[in-house]
Amino acid sequence: MIRRKTAGMKIGIGLPTAIPHTDGSLWVPWAQQAEELGFTSLSTIGRTVFDSHEELIVLAAAAAVTQKIRLSTTVMIGPPREAVLLAKQAATLNNLSGGRLTLGLGVGWRPDDFEVTGHGSDWKRRGELLDELVQKLREVWTGGQIGPDAKGGPEILLGGAAPAALERAGKLADAFIAGPFPVDQINQHFAAVDAAAGARKPRKMVSRYFALGDVQEQLEKNVRAYYIAGGEDFVKGTLEGVLRTPEQIKAAVAELETTGADELCLWPQIASLDQVKLLSQALA
Repeated sequence: MIRRKTAGMKIGIGLPTAIPHTDGSLWVPWAQQAEELGFTSLSTIGRTVFDSHEELIVLAAAAAVTQKIRLSTTVMIGPPREAVLLAKQAATLNNLSGGRLTLGLGVGWRPDDFEVTGHGSDWKRRGELLDELVQKLREVWTGGQIGPDAKGGPEILLGGAAPAALERAGKLADAFIAGPFPVDQINQHFAAVDAAAGARKPRKMVSRYFALGDVQEQLEKNVRAYYIAGGEDFVKGTLEGVLRTPEQIKAAVAELETTGADELCLWPQIASLDQVKLLSQALA
């Protein structure tokens, strides 16, 4: 097995949880193949109002059939979730996986994910609520009364691009993931996070979308389904940023290494198992 790591940056692969109509039978072989091929993490993108599988349950299935690969939500919408139950769920997954969970959280950008769970009135307070959620999670994990024993809990990762989100990540997070932005923007985000963190520097992750092979029609359909809520320009911009060839993959890795990131997360835009092998070959 070849560990997917360049000189200074690990390489993780996403699970296609943001692809509509994906059958649940895909998660186990995807996770097994990703570990066999040496990827360092499996990650998810998730929301509630969408034809997608719930992230923690998908990662629990992946945990059951793997031994070493890390499991990450990148990111889960945090504020609508009940804090104590989420703490117990995350502690359970971290425990059964042998401490491999990174719980990535964000505020979300679509009000319907709040409304459907009865939290529509919290939409304007979502940043404040995420602050409170992180604090409550750590209280539960260190309190010793709600098990399983989490030994301080899993790593907490925060995402976002707004100034308030970057400051929050610096002050509260163990790790920060930058969205699939240009390198100069990522560098600005990392600098803002570090400035807010002071002497304590959170671990840094970067991200890109990928879709390899002759998949243009399906790629456009998948991206539109998930991101049309942001408008046509958002869909177009997302499609333009998808890595489509081995050459683009290698160039992105080389460019993103310059940010000093610890890990690159490559999110699939096609829900087909051959994408795992194609990505591994592109990185060879």
